[in-house]
Amino acid sequence: MKRVIVDIKKLTPEILSLLVARYPDGYDDDHIISFKNQHNDTIEAVEVKTDDTVYLVKVSSRLASAMAQFEEDDGEEDYDGDVAIPSSESEPS
Repeated sequence: MKRVIVDIKKLTPEILSLLVARYPDGYDDDHIISFKNQHNDTIEAVEVKTDDTVYLVKVSSRLASAMAQFEEDDGEEDYDGDVAIPSSESEPS
């Protein structure tokens, strides 16, 4: 089985749909998996599976916003990959 690490910037509507289906009420600390990447950085992610792939989606405040926006928009046909982020949650440049 293939394992793929996905950042919020590369999140597809299909993966987002899997996330919303797996975590309809959102994810919490019990769902988060921590591991080290090849650069020895600690990565935190939530897991969703398909028949042939395990997706590890990196956790961030933007992920929760994307999941909520996707659910509000009623599905992938409305999701354009952009997430509105309140200025207090903006990542530094």
